[in-house]
Amino acid sequence: MAAGGTLSRSERKAAERVRRLREEQQRERLRQVSRILRKAAAERSAEEGRLLAESEDLVTELQGRSRRREGLKRRQEEVCDDPEELRRKVRELAGAVRSARHLVVYTGAGISTAASIPDYRGPNGVWTLLQKGRPVRAADLSEAEPTLTHMSITRLHEQKLVQHVVSQNCDGLHLRSGLPRTAISELHGNMYIEVCTSCIPNREYVRVFDVTERTALHRHLTGRSCHKCGTQLRDTIVHFGERGTLGQPLNWEAATEAASKADTILCLGSSLKVLKKYPRLWCMTKPPSRRPKLYIVNLQWTPKDDWAALKLHGKCDDVMQLLMDELGLEIPVYSRVAGPNLLLGDSPPSW
Repeated sequence: MAAGGTLSRSERKAAERVRRLREEQQRERLRQVSRILRKAAAERSAEEGRLLAESEDLVTELQGRSRRREGLKRRQEEVCDDPEELRRKVRELAGAVRSARHLVVYTGAGISTAASIPDYRGPNGVWTLLQKGRPVRAADLSEAEPTLTHMSITRLHEQKLVQHVVSQNCDGLHLRSGLPRTAISELHGNMYIEVCTSCIPNREYVRVFDVTERTALHRHLTGRSCHKCGTQLRDTIVHFGERGTLGQPLNWEAATEAASKADTILCLGSSLKVLKKYPRLWCMTKPPSRRPKLYIVNLQWTPKDDWAALKLHGKCDDVMQLLMDELGLEIPVYSRVAGPNLLLGDSPPSW
């Protein structure tokens, strides 16, 4: 040891070799215990049994890891209710829709998969494929049309059974379905709308093409200019890690007001992993007995399942077809010629 109580260079190297050797021995022990645990108990030798007994902490750690992996795997699995059970649940949902005083619908990517738009966390979702290192195919969203679910929601709103829609989707299909602008909050923006933030009120340009081709996280200028003032236009998309500040099409004010009035919330095709992070949508300041009743339609687990009055495991289009039949309502057919019903108040869009 060098003067002053510090280790010499050779002593530090020796200590480092000892540390690395211990770590490697620990890793090898972990691998041995893991191999033994994969065997059936009846197939383990006496020596292997002794090793497990001597490695109680490692056994506990590995068993905990296994349980967590299985739990995550089960959460990613898609579960379908059998047809009779699904019909029973839909009858219960129909009763809730009829009796609701203020019904708000929350929608996610799952309502657009029938339009050949991929979701995020399903078996073939964008995040799922990326996590597996598999390629994600590009989808031409400009040709996508509103699904049966989109059209059903529009009819329910026309019948005053749905008061407001809060959507995570940026695909613009709610507007194409004919849902009025005043009845929807597109919390993450709309890929067909660009705005001039210099004009007061903000001037919106509703396009028939994707305005986000040149934009990205923290880079929102689209390369086009406002015909009125010449200012560069920006998209309306809210990326992960960003905070949405635009009034429209995000419409947070209406979403917050609708949630505060809601006695019933219907969640369609959303994993709710993002929406759960918005406390104002869930009336968390109210006591549990005064919060809205929650109904969830999703094939996978969601973090709000334990709060739900009813969870329906089924595809959104299948559930909505049954629901509309139960309510005796005809589902309108989408017409591309008719186009979206754009109610913009004082700020008409430019095309």
